[in-house]
Formats: sequence, C-alpha cells, structure tokens
Amino acid sequence: MKINRTTERSVQILKLVSEVNDGLDMDEICERLNIPRTSCYDILVTLVHMGMLEVNTLAKKSYKIGLNAYRIGMSYTNNRNISEIISPALKELAKELKKTCFFGILEGNKIVYISKFEPENPIITTATIGSKNPIYNTSLGKAILSTMSDEKLREVADKIDFKPATRFTITDTDELIKNIELTRIRGFALDERELEEHMECVGVPIFNEKRECIGAISASSLYRKDEDYIALGNILRERGMKISKSLGFIA
Repeated sequence: MKINRTTERSVQILKLVSEVNDGLDMDEICERLNIPRTSCYDILVTLVHMGMLEVNTLAKKSYKIGLNAYRIGMSYTNNRNISEIISPALKELAKELKKTCFFGILEGNKIVYISKFEPENPIITTATIGSKNPIYNTSLGKAILSTMSDEKLREVADKIDFKPATRFTITDTDELIKNIELTRIRGFALDERELEEHMECVGVPIFNEKRECIGAISASSLYRKDEDYIALGNILRERGMKISKSLGFIA
C-alpha cells in the first residue's frame, strides 16, 4: 500500500495541533514531527485555506484547529450510535476490573440500565438491562446528580421519596446533597452498600460533545473490607473521561 506523504503529514499536523489548546507555531510543528520547513509551510497554508486550521496572530503566529475540522469531527460523533462507543469500552473495563459494569441513564428519579457486561466469573446482581433503581442509592444515580447545578440538585432531591433499601441507605435530602458534594470533590460516586447490603459500586458520569451528562457508568462487586474503592474510583474516572472524549466531549 502506497501512502501519500503530504496527506500523511497533513493528518499528523491536525492531530498534533488538536492536542494543544494554545496552538503551535510552525517551528514547533516542524520540530515535533520532523517535517522540512518548506513542506510544512505549504501544508499549513493549504489547511488554513480549507478551514481545517486557524491562525492566531495575537502573539507569535500559531495554528489552532479550525471550524471545518471541528465540524468533521462532530459529524463522525453524531453519526455513531452512543452504544457503539460505550459498549466495547464497558466490556473491556469489566474484563480488566473483574467486576460487573453498567451504563445507565436518568428517567425521572430512576436509573435505567442500558448496558451490562460481566467478567468471566460474575457475581450475580439484581440489576438487568431495562430494569430501574432509585437515583439516590446507586452510584450511577449519584454520578449523574453530581453534574447538576446546586439549584437543580435541590429541586430533584426534594421530589425523592426516600425509602431505606438497607441500613446504609441515604434517607433524606440534606444527607444526599452532602453525599453529592463529596462525589464532586472525589470525581466519582459510591454506592456504599446502599442498594444491596452485600454490594459496593463505583460510578462516574459520561458527557457528550455538548458537555451534557448523558448517563453514567459503574463497576459493581461484592463488598470487601480490603478493597481500595478510592483507587477503583480513580480508574473509573479516567476511563469515563476517555469514553466521554470518544463521544466528542472536550475537557
């Protein structure tokens, strides 16, 4: 297979520039990609002409991603089914963590389970695809609540009919709001044996290209005193952000 050198370099330049928010000047691009200045200049001029790059002349002349490149990227995202992106990542995560992983969305004050992937030797969970659980005692629900404004959170919480599922379940609005504040600080939510006393779950929100929370992913397993749930939460937070970026989210 013959690769066109100019096209290859054009794609390399677009990828490199997209990873730097403040843009790069031509010397930096040439150095990082080992491209001759004359070749690089011609490519940059063409990419700017096509709207794939923009020139920032406020300081030293630098190049940033252009509107047409953004539109092409959004077209790719918009034409892909969300499940096509989330499902493979969730399946891989379940295998890696050896835990049951879910993707759920908000419906009223309930979480609806959309996807579920289990490790080779799964622990049986009551949640199945299509089933619903409360928003206040699931890591999925808390993760979604953590993305809401304070006003929206209070509005939603005031409408919840709290019912204890276990002795650990949150049972009032103020307690829930304090829990969500902690969730925001950590970057992940915990269901600390609140839905099922023998289960502990970690959840993080998922965002789309409009920076909207479209749901959450979680990892569930039997509660263990020696489990490092903070470390697990940090792993899930990292993977959740990767999924969000695949959906077009820009941090």
